[in-house]
Amino acid sequence: MADPWLTIIGIGEDGLAGLSEASRKALAKAETVFGGERHLALAAVGPRGRAWPVPFDANCVLACRGRPTAVLASGDPFCHGVGGVLAERLDESEWIAFPSPSTFSLAASRLGWRLEQVACLGLHAAPFERLVPHLAQGARVICLVRDTAAADDLARWLTARGWGASRMWTLAALGGQREKITQHRAETCAAGSDPGPVAVALQAEGTSGLPRATGLADNLFAHDGQITKRPMRALALSALAPRPGERLWDIGSGSGSISVEWALCGGMAIALEERSDRAANIRANAAAFGLTHRIAVVEGRAPAALAGLDAPQAVFVGGGLDAPMFDAIWPLVPAGTRLVAHGVTLETEALLAELQVRHGGELMRIEIAHASPLGRKRSWEAVRPVVQWSTVK
Repeated sequence: MADPWLTIIGIGEDGLAGLSEASRKALAKAETVFGGERHLALAAVGPRGRAWPVPFDANCVLACRGRPTAVLASGDPFCHGVGGVLAERLDESEWIAFPSPSTFSLAASRLGWRLEQVACLGLHAAPFERLVPHLAQGARVICLVRDTAAADDLARWLTARGWGASRMWTLAALGGQREKITQHRAETCAAGSDPGPVAVALQAEGTSGLPRATGLADNLFAHDGQITKRPMRALALSALAPRPGERLWDIGSGSGSISVEWALCGGMAIALEERSDRAANIRANAAAFGLTHRIAVVEGRAPAALAGLDAPQAVFVGGGLDAPMFDAIWPLVPAGTRLVAHGVTLETEALLAELQVRHGGELMRIEIAHASPLGRKRSWEAVRPVVQWSTVK
Protein backbone atom coordinates (compact mmCIF):
# COMPACT_ATOMS: atom_id res chain seq x y z
CA MET A 1 0.00 0.00 0.00
CA ALA A 2 3.00 2.28 -0.65
CA ASP A 3 1.28 4.33 -3.34
CA PRO A 4 -2.37 3.32 -3.85
CA TRP A 5 -4.12 5.02 -6.73
CA LEU A 6 -7.59 4.80 -5.13
CA THR A 7 -8.69 6.37 -1.86
CA ILE A 8 -12.07 5.38 -0.42
CA ILE A 9 -13.28 8.15 1.86
CA GLY A 10 -16.17 8.10 4.28
CA ILE A 11 -17.84 11.49 4.55
CA GLY A 12 -20.51 12.65 6.95
CA GLU A 13 -23.13 15.38 6.90
CA ASP A 14 -20.53 17.81 8.27
CA GLY A 15 -18.68 17.60 4.95
CA LEU A 16 -15.04 18.62 4.69
CA ALA A 17 -14.92 19.79 8.30
CA GLY A 18 -15.38 16.23 9.53
CA LEU A 19 -12.67 14.67 7.37
CA SER A 20 -9.24 13.74 8.65
CA GLU A 21 -6.17 15.49 7.29
CA ALA A 22 -5.26 12.37 5.33
CA SER A 23 -8.72 12.29 3.73
CA ARG A 24 -8.52 15.95 2.73
CA LYS A 25 -5.05 15.49 1.22
CA ALA A 26 -6.19 12.49 -0.81
CA LEU A 27 -9.27 14.38 -1.95
CA ALA A 28 -7.18 17.37 -3.06
CA LYS A 29 -4.78 15.10 -4.96
CA ALA A 30 -7.48 13.12 -6.81
CA GLU A 31 -7.98 13.85 -10.48
CA THR A 32 -11.44 12.26 -10.38
CA VAL A 33 -13.84 11.94 -7.44
CA PHE A 34 -16.77 9.51 -7.57
CA GLY A 35 -19.76 9.56 -5.26
CA GLY A 36 -23.41 10.29 -4.92
CA GLU A 37 -24.52 13.80 -5.83
CA ARG A 38 -25.01 14.54 -2.12
CA HIS A 39 -21.45 13.39 -1.31
CA LEU A 40 -19.94 15.44 -4.13
CA ALA A 41 -21.76 18.54 -2.93
CA LEU A 42 -20.64 17.99 0.67
CA ALA A 43 -17.02 17.70 -0.46
CA ALA A 44 -17.25 20.66 -2.88
CA VAL A 45 -15.10 18.90 -5.50
CA GLY A 46 -16.43 20.91 -8.41
CA PRO A 47 -15.80 19.68 -11.98
CA ARG A 48 -13.67 16.76 -10.78
CA GLY A 49 -16.82 15.10 -9.42
CA ARG A 50 -18.47 12.16 -11.16
CA ALA A 51 -21.87 11.01 -9.92
CA TRP A 52 -22.45 7.26 -9.75
CA PRO A 53 -24.19 5.85 -12.81
CA VAL A 54 -27.71 4.50 -12.44
CA PRO A 55 -27.89 1.54 -12.19
CA PHE A 56 -24.75 1.41 -10.05
CA ASP A 57 -21.63 0.18 -11.82
CA ALA A 58 -18.13 0.18 -10.28
CA ASN A 59 -16.43 -0.21 -13.67
CA CYS A 60 -16.21 3.57 -14.03
CA VAL A 61 -13.81 3.62 -11.06
CA LEU A 62 -11.77 0.71 -12.38
CA ALA A 63 -11.37 2.57 -15.66
CA CYS A 64 -9.28 5.14 -13.76
CA ARG A 65 -6.79 2.51 -12.56
CA GLY A 66 -3.33 4.00 -12.09
CA ARG A 67 -4.53 7.63 -11.84
CA PRO A 68 -5.16 9.40 -8.48
CA THR A 69 -8.83 8.74 -7.79
CA ALA A 70 -11.12 9.13 -4.80
CA VAL A 71 -14.47 7.59 -3.96
CA LEU A 72 -16.85 9.21 -1.47
CA ALA A 73 -19.34 7.19 0.56
CA SER A 74 -21.53 7.85 3.57
CA GLY A 75 -19.80 7.26 6.89
CA ASP A 76 -18.06 3.90 6.90
CA PRO A 77 -17.68 2.78 3.24
CA PHE A 78 -17.44 -0.86 4.37
CA CYS A 79 -20.73 -0.84 6.26
CA HIS A 80 -23.45 -1.30 3.61
CA GLY A 81 -21.32 0.87 1.34
CA VAL A 82 -19.31 0.76 -1.84
CA GLY A 83 -16.04 -0.11 -0.12
CA GLY A 84 -16.56 -3.85 -0.12
CA VAL A 85 -17.65 -3.87 -3.78
CA LEU A 86 -14.45 -2.15 -4.85
CA ALA A 87 -12.09 -4.05 -2.55
CA GLU A 88 -13.31 -7.37 -3.96
CA ARG A 89 -12.15 -6.32 -7.42
CA LEU A 90 -8.82 -4.74 -6.51
CA ASP A 91 -5.46 -5.85 -5.19
CA GLU A 92 -4.86 -4.72 -1.63
CA SER A 93 -1.96 -2.54 -2.82
CA GLU A 94 -4.27 -0.46 -5.04
CA TRP A 95 -6.46 1.19 -2.44
CA ILE A 96 -6.58 2.77 0.99
CA ALA A 97 -9.64 3.73 3.03
CA PHE A 98 -10.37 6.50 5.52
CA PRO A 99 -13.73 5.75 7.15
CA SER A 100 -15.87 8.08 9.22
CA PRO A 101 -18.44 6.99 11.84
CA SER A 102 -21.18 4.93 10.22
CA THR A 103 -24.81 5.99 10.34
CA PHE A 104 -25.38 3.03 12.67
CA SER A 105 -22.74 4.33 15.08
CA LEU A 106 -24.18 7.83 15.00
CA ALA A 107 -27.73 6.58 15.55
CA ALA A 108 -26.69 4.34 18.46
CA SER A 109 -24.80 7.23 20.05
CA ARG A 110 -27.85 9.50 19.85
CA LEU A 111 -30.12 6.87 21.43
CA GLY A 112 -27.65 5.46 23.94
CA TRP A 113 -27.95 1.95 22.53
CA ARG A 114 -25.24 -0.71 22.74
CA LEU A 115 -24.43 -1.23 19.08
CA GLU A 116 -23.32 -4.83 19.60
CA GLN A 117 -26.86 -5.62 20.75
CA VAL A 118 -28.57 -4.00 17.74
CA ALA A 119 -29.39 -5.56 14.35
CA CYS A 120 -28.13 -3.22 11.62
CA LEU A 121 -29.79 -3.54 8.20
CA GLY A 122 -29.61 -1.75 4.87
CA LEU A 123 -33.17 -1.49 3.54
CA HIS A 124 -32.66 1.33 1.04
CA ALA A 125 -32.50 -1.27 -1.75
CA ALA A 126 -33.99 -4.33 -0.07
CA PRO A 127 -37.54 -5.43 0.88
CA PHE A 128 -38.83 -4.75 4.37
CA GLU A 129 -39.25 -8.51 4.80
CA ARG A 130 -35.53 -8.63 5.61
CA LEU A 131 -36.68 -7.50 9.06
CA VAL A 132 -38.75 -10.64 9.67
CA PRO A 133 -35.99 -12.80 11.23
CA HIS A 134 -35.01 -9.92 13.55
CA LEU A 135 -38.42 -8.95 14.91
CA ALA A 136 -38.92 -10.09 18.49
CA GLN A 137 -40.37 -8.48 21.61
CA GLY A 138 -37.97 -5.76 22.74
CA ALA A 139 -35.54 -6.27 19.85
CA ARG A 140 -33.65 -3.18 18.68
CA VAL A 141 -32.96 -2.61 15.00
CA ILE A 142 -31.41 0.26 13.04
CA CYS A 143 -32.29 0.38 9.33
CA LEU A 144 -31.07 2.54 6.49
CA VAL A 145 -33.91 3.63 4.17
CA ARG A 146 -34.19 5.91 1.15
CA ASP A 147 -35.98 8.84 2.78
CA THR A 148 -38.64 9.74 5.33
CA ALA A 149 -41.41 8.63 2.95
CA ALA A 150 -39.84 5.16 2.99
CA ALA A 151 -39.74 5.37 6.79
CA ASP A 152 -43.50 5.93 6.73
CA ASP A 153 -43.92 2.93 4.41
CA LEU A 154 -41.93 0.87 6.90
CA ALA A 155 -44.18 2.00 9.74
CA ARG A 156 -47.27 0.89 7.81
CA TRP A 157 -45.60 -2.44 7.02
CA LEU A 158 -44.87 -3.01 10.71
CA THR A 159 -48.40 -2.05 11.75
CA ALA A 160 -49.99 -4.41 9.22
CA ARG A 161 -47.98 -7.29 10.72
CA GLY A 162 -48.85 -6.67 14.35
CA TRP A 163 -45.90 -4.48 15.32
CA GLY A 164 -47.75 -1.14 15.37
CA ALA A 165 -46.92 -0.50 19.05
CA SER A 166 -43.20 -0.48 18.26
CA ARG A 167 -41.29 2.68 19.14
CA MET A 168 -39.62 4.27 16.13
CA TRP A 169 -37.09 7.03 15.68
CA THR A 170 -36.50 8.68 12.32
CA LEU A 171 -32.97 10.13 12.21
CA ALA A 172 -32.14 12.44 9.33
CA ALA A 173 -28.84 14.16 8.41
CA LEU A 174 -27.02 12.77 11.45
CA GLY A 175 -23.86 14.68 12.29
CA GLY A 176 -24.74 17.76 10.26
CA GLN A 177 -26.38 21.10 10.83
CA ARG A 178 -29.71 19.77 9.53
CA GLU A 179 -29.77 16.83 11.96
CA LYS A 180 -33.32 15.96 12.94
CA ILE A 181 -34.64 13.16 15.15
CA THR A 182 -38.34 12.39 15.59
CA GLN A 183 -39.88 9.73 17.83
CA HIS A 184 -43.25 8.04 17.36
CA ARG A 185 -45.08 4.73 17.37
CA ALA A 186 -45.21 2.78 14.14
CA GLU A 187 -49.01 2.94 14.11
CA THR A 188 -49.01 6.76 14.34
CA CYS A 189 -46.14 7.55 11.98
CA ALA A 190 -46.74 10.30 9.42
CA ALA A 191 -44.60 10.81 6.33
CA GLY A 192 -41.91 13.45 6.60
CA SER A 193 -40.27 15.51 3.92
CA ASP A 194 -36.57 15.23 4.71
CA PRO A 195 -34.61 14.53 1.53
CA GLY A 196 -31.90 11.93 1.21
CA PRO A 197 -31.20 8.72 3.12
CA VAL A 198 -32.34 8.45 6.71
CA ALA A 199 -31.97 5.93 9.48
CA VAL A 200 -34.90 4.36 11.29
CA ALA A 201 -34.33 2.97 14.77
CA LEU A 202 -36.88 0.48 16.01
CA GLN A 203 -37.64 -1.05 19.40
CA ALA A 204 -40.05 -3.84 18.58
CA GLU A 205 -43.30 -4.28 20.50
CA GLY A 206 -46.02 -6.55 19.22
CA THR A 207 -46.34 -10.20 18.33
CA SER A 208 -43.87 -12.84 19.45
CA GLY A 209 -41.81 -13.06 16.26
CA LEU A 210 -40.20 -16.16 14.80
CA PRO A 211 -38.90 -18.87 17.15
CA ARG A 212 -35.16 -19.50 16.94
CA ALA A 213 -35.53 -23.29 17.12
CA THR A 214 -36.02 -25.31 13.95
CA GLY A 215 -39.39 -26.83 13.17
CA LEU A 216 -41.57 -23.78 12.48
CA ALA A 217 -45.34 -24.23 12.38
CA ASP A 218 -46.61 -25.58 9.05
CA ASN A 219 -49.18 -22.78 8.74
CA LEU A 220 -46.40 -20.21 8.35
CA PHE A 221 -45.70 -21.59 4.87
CA ALA A 222 -47.65 -21.43 1.62
CA HIS A 223 -48.07 -25.03 0.46
CA ASP A 224 -50.44 -27.44 -1.27
CA GLY A 225 -49.90 -30.22 1.25
CA GLN A 226 -46.47 -31.09 -0.14
CA ILE A 227 -44.43 -29.95 2.84
CA THR A 228 -42.00 -31.62 5.22
CA LYS A 229 -44.13 -31.48 8.37
CA ARG A 230 -42.85 -29.69 11.44
CA PRO A 231 -41.52 -32.67 13.49
CA MET A 232 -39.86 -34.27 10.47
CA ARG A 233 -38.45 -30.92 9.40
CA ALA A 234 -36.87 -30.41 12.81
CA LEU A 235 -35.25 -33.84 12.63
CA ALA A 236 -34.08 -33.26 9.06
CA LEU A 237 -32.50 -29.92 9.92
CA SER A 238 -30.83 -31.41 12.96
CA ALA A 239 -29.18 -33.99 10.69
CA LEU A 240 -28.37 -31.42 8.01
CA ALA A 241 -26.62 -29.30 10.68
CA PRO A 242 -26.86 -25.86 9.00
CA ARG A 243 -23.99 -23.43 9.47
CA PRO A 244 -23.71 -19.78 8.37
CA GLY A 245 -22.48 -19.36 4.81
CA GLU A 246 -23.01 -22.98 3.75
CA ARG A 247 -25.05 -24.03 0.72
CA LEU A 248 -27.89 -26.56 0.64
CA TRP A 249 -29.33 -28.46 -2.29
CA ASP A 250 -33.00 -28.99 -1.42
CA ILE A 251 -34.07 -31.55 -4.01
CA GLY A 252 -37.81 -31.87 -4.59
CA SER A 253 -38.31 -28.82 -2.43
CA GLY A 254 -42.14 -28.78 -2.44
CA SER A 255 -42.96 -25.71 -0.32
CA GLY A 256 -39.33 -24.79 0.34
CA SER A 257 -39.77 -25.12 4.12
CA ILE A 258 -36.41 -26.88 4.54
CA SER A 259 -34.70 -24.19 2.44
CA VAL A 260 -36.35 -21.42 4.47
CA GLU A 261 -35.26 -22.81 7.82
CA TRP A 262 -31.76 -23.52 6.50
CA ALA A 263 -31.50 -19.90 5.27
CA LEU A 264 -32.79 -18.57 8.61
CA CYS A 265 -29.69 -20.20 10.12
CA GLY A 266 -27.51 -18.04 7.87
CA GLY A 267 -26.96 -20.40 4.93
CA MET A 268 -27.75 -20.26 1.22
CA ALA A 269 -30.14 -22.71 -0.43
CA ILE A 270 -30.86 -23.90 -3.95
CA ALA A 271 -34.43 -25.20 -3.99
CA LEU A 272 -35.03 -27.61 -6.88
CA GLU A 273 -38.68 -28.21 -7.82
CA GLU A 274 -40.07 -29.51 -11.09
CA ARG A 275 -43.66 -28.23 -10.68
CA SER A 276 -44.12 -24.55 -11.48
CA ASP A 277 -46.99 -24.06 -9.00
CA ARG A 278 -44.86 -25.39 -6.16
CA ALA A 279 -41.90 -23.34 -7.32
CA ALA A 280 -44.19 -20.30 -7.01
CA ASN A 281 -44.94 -21.30 -3.41
CA ILE A 282 -41.21 -21.55 -2.68
CA ARG A 283 -40.66 -18.05 -4.05
CA ALA A 284 -43.59 -16.74 -2.00
CA ASN A 285 -42.22 -18.32 1.17
CA ALA A 286 -38.73 -16.98 0.52
CA ALA A 287 -40.18 -13.48 0.08
CA ALA A 288 -42.40 -13.72 3.18
CA PHE A 289 -39.41 -14.60 5.37
CA GLY A 290 -37.15 -11.97 3.78
CA LEU A 291 -34.87 -14.60 2.27
CA THR A 292 -35.00 -14.00 -1.48
CA HIS A 293 -31.29 -13.11 -1.36
CA ARG A 294 -30.50 -16.49 0.24
CA ILE A 295 -32.78 -18.91 -1.64
CA ALA A 296 -32.48 -19.58 -5.37
CA VAL A 297 -35.34 -21.51 -6.97
CA VAL A 298 -34.50 -23.82 -9.86
CA GLU A 299 -37.39 -25.34 -11.80
CA GLY A 300 -36.45 -28.78 -13.03
CA ARG A 301 -36.02 -32.42 -12.12
CA ALA A 302 -33.01 -34.02 -10.49
CA PRO A 303 -30.49 -35.05 -11.45
CA ALA A 304 -30.51 -33.25 -14.83
CA ALA A 305 -31.29 -29.84 -13.30
CA LEU A 306 -28.32 -30.10 -10.91
CA ALA A 307 -25.77 -29.69 -13.68
CA GLY A 308 -23.75 -26.51 -13.30
CA LEU A 309 -24.99 -25.62 -9.82
CA ASP A 310 -22.53 -24.41 -7.20
CA ALA A 311 -21.39 -27.30 -5.02
CA PRO A 312 -23.26 -27.77 -1.74
CA GLN A 313 -22.15 -28.52 1.79
CA ALA A 314 -25.42 -30.37 2.43
CA VAL A 315 -28.11 -32.12 0.37
CA PHE A 316 -31.69 -32.93 1.35
CA VAL A 317 -33.95 -35.27 -0.61
CA GLY A 318 -37.39 -35.18 0.95
CA GLY A 319 -38.93 -37.85 -1.27
CA GLY A 320 -38.66 -39.55 -4.61
CA LEU A 321 -35.11 -40.81 -4.19
CA ASP A 322 -34.30 -43.85 -6.32
CA ALA A 323 -31.07 -45.61 -7.20
CA PRO A 324 -30.43 -43.79 -10.52
CA MET A 325 -30.98 -40.41 -8.84
CA PHE A 326 -28.60 -41.25 -6.00
CA ASP A 327 -25.96 -42.60 -8.39
CA ALA A 328 -26.13 -39.33 -10.34
CA ILE A 329 -26.08 -37.03 -7.26
CA TRP A 330 -23.31 -38.75 -5.28
CA PRO A 331 -20.45 -38.00 -7.72
CA LEU A 332 -21.54 -34.34 -8.02
CA VAL A 333 -21.01 -33.45 -4.37
CA PRO A 334 -17.58 -32.97 -2.80
CA ALA A 335 -16.14 -34.99 0.07
CA GLY A 336 -17.49 -33.83 3.41
CA THR A 337 -20.97 -33.10 2.07
CA ARG A 338 -23.77 -34.01 4.47
CA LEU A 339 -26.67 -35.88 2.84
CA VAL A 340 -30.08 -36.50 4.39
CA ALA A 341 -32.84 -38.44 2.64
CA HIS A 342 -36.38 -39.31 3.72
CA GLY A 343 -38.44 -42.23 2.48
CA VAL A 344 -42.02 -43.35 3.14
CA THR A 345 -42.44 -46.21 0.67
CA LEU A 346 -41.17 -49.74 1.17
CA GLU A 347 -39.08 -49.41 -1.98
CA THR A 348 -37.36 -46.23 -0.79
CA GLU A 349 -36.93 -47.73 2.69
CA ALA A 350 -35.13 -50.72 1.16
CA LEU A 351 -32.93 -48.43 -0.93
CA LEU A 352 -31.96 -46.32 2.09
CA ALA A 353 -31.11 -49.45 4.06
CA GLU A 354 -28.85 -50.60 1.22
CA LEU A 355 -27.21 -47.17 0.93
CA GLN A 356 -26.51 -47.14 4.66
CA VAL A 357 -24.68 -50.47 4.33
CA ARG A 358 -22.62 -49.13 1.41
CA HIS A 359 -21.89 -45.61 2.63
CA GLY A 360 -22.39 -45.71 6.39
CA GLY A 361 -24.18 -43.02 8.35
CA GLU A 362 -27.29 -43.32 10.48
CA LEU A 363 -30.56 -45.01 9.55
CA MET A 364 -33.57 -44.07 11.64
CA ARG A 365 -37.26 -44.99 11.46
CA ILE A 366 -39.51 -42.26 12.80
CA GLU A 367 -43.05 -42.98 13.91
CA ILE A 368 -45.27 -40.16 15.15
CA ALA A 369 -48.86 -40.18 16.35
CA HIS A 370 -51.12 -37.26 17.20
CA ALA A 371 -53.97 -37.26 19.70
CA SER A 372 -57.33 -37.00 17.95
CA PRO A 373 -61.01 -37.46 18.88
CA LEU A 374 -62.40 -40.97 19.05
CA GLY A 375 -66.09 -40.70 19.82
CA ARG A 376 -66.37 -38.87 23.14
CA LYS A 377 -62.75 -39.64 24.00
CA ARG A 378 -59.37 -39.40 22.36
CA SER A 379 -56.93 -41.82 20.81
CA TRP A 380 -53.64 -41.83 18.96
CA GLU A 381 -53.76 -41.36 15.20
CA ALA A 382 -50.53 -42.52 13.61
CA VAL A 383 -48.99 -40.88 10.55
CA ARG A 384 -47.01 -42.82 8.00
CA PRO A 385 -43.58 -43.76 9.38
CA VAL A 386 -40.61 -42.05 7.77
CA VAL A 387 -37.17 -43.57 7.32
CA GLN A 388 -34.32 -41.08 7.51
CA TRP A 389 -30.83 -41.82 6.27
CA SER A 390 -28.09 -39.32 7.05
CA THR A 391 -24.44 -39.61 6.15
CA VAL A 392 -21.32 -37.62 5.32
CA LYS A 393 -19.54 -38.36 2.04
